[in-house]
Amino acid sequence: MIKREHYIKDVREFYDSNLIKIITGIRRCGKSVILEQIMEEIKQKSSNVIYLNFENKSTKLNIPNANSIIEYVRNKKQKGLCYVFLDEIQMIDDWADACKTLRLENCSIFITGSNSKLLSSEFTTQLSGRFVSFRVRPFVYKEIIEYSKELGIETSILDYLIYGGFPNRFEFKTKEGQIRYLNDLDETIVINDLIARYKIKKTELFKRFVNYVLKSNSRIFSAKSIYDYVNKNIMKCSINTIMKYLNYLKEAYIIDTINQYSVKAKKELEFYVKIYNADVSLNSIRCQDNDFDLTHNLENIVYNELLYMGYNVNVFSYNGKEIDFIANKENMKYLVQVAYTIIEKKTRDKEFELFDKLDNSMQKIIITNDEIDYSTSVVKHIKLKDFLLMESL
Repeated sequence: MIKREHYIKDVREFYDSNLIKIITGIRRCGKSVILEQIMEEIKQKSSNVIYLNFENKSTKLNIPNANSIIEYVRNKKQKGLCYVFLDEIQMIDDWADACKTLRLENCSIFITGSNSKLLSSEFTTQLSGRFVSFRVRPFVYKEIIEYSKELGIETSILDYLIYGGFPNRFEFKTKEGQIRYLNDLDETIVINDLIARYKIKKTELFKRFVNYVLKSNSRIFSAKSIYDYVNKNIMKCSINTIMKYLNYLKEAYIIDTINQYSVKAKKELEFYVKIYNADVSLNSIRCQDNDFDLTHNLENIVYNELLYMGYNVNVFSYNGKEIDFIANKENMKYLVQVAYTIIEKKTRDKEFELFDKLDNSMQKIIITNDEIDYSTSVVKHIKLKDFLLMESL
């Protein structure tokens, strides 16, 4: 497995800190591998290292609660600073109590988890800010290229647009094997985990709701619009149920929602949000007969890549028009529109007109899968194949 230095470098300066290091993200995005890579670095300077994986059944059976974690670490730790690694800690209900105690006993604590409740207000209040968090995502294309070279395979941009970047899928030699892996992964982390975790009783409603949302990535929604669709096309439910189900997907890092930014109001508009999948495979495995949604997957991938580059991202709204992203980093702002192709002049004119009458202090960018450069004096056209290799806009 490649070393994911992009994430490790941010954690490294906190190795000896008494702040709890929280590594979060959707399951199977590579958090455990990053944790192991951090642990191997630390083992170069210290043998006082303890690792517990709570996805391991025997670990969870023998160390089922906070008190047993504390007792285990106390019995195993050596003198001096002890580095404690707790993998998928959300499996333990009262895990925060163990972290609070151990960080006061000369322990540097690293934890991973696949639930945003790791960062809940209850937990952050208890710790009084004594933590630092790091969000990990599935591979971006630069990482896919690196890992593909390590495995001796080639992975095209089209493959990325369809099947995404969950790291383990690349270890399967056939496309059939990869698709089977992605379907099993989806059934586990999207369906079974959430139904069990939240004790969902209306399982058929939930499954059909999830299918609708994950096939609708890169689109503007409100809870009300989803509620209307579900009640008309699936089955009757309350808007509170819809809001709960959306929060379940967000809490498990399966989707992100981003707000619109209104240039007129100079603020975020909270009623309508755009939904993006953690990985585009969550859309593609729901498509039949290879009828893949490449247009919306492309926008979803641009979103994921912008986050990897370190940009804060919103939808840009003005005068009833929408530009896909306003991306901010280091006091620089970029307006970014995404289209699969603008080779037809009518389509090209429509996309470029979105930038008319907008402040030229912001760099205007359009990203497409075309080979021809359609840049103008006002709008910079970036080819997808070039964008995926960039470190910054």
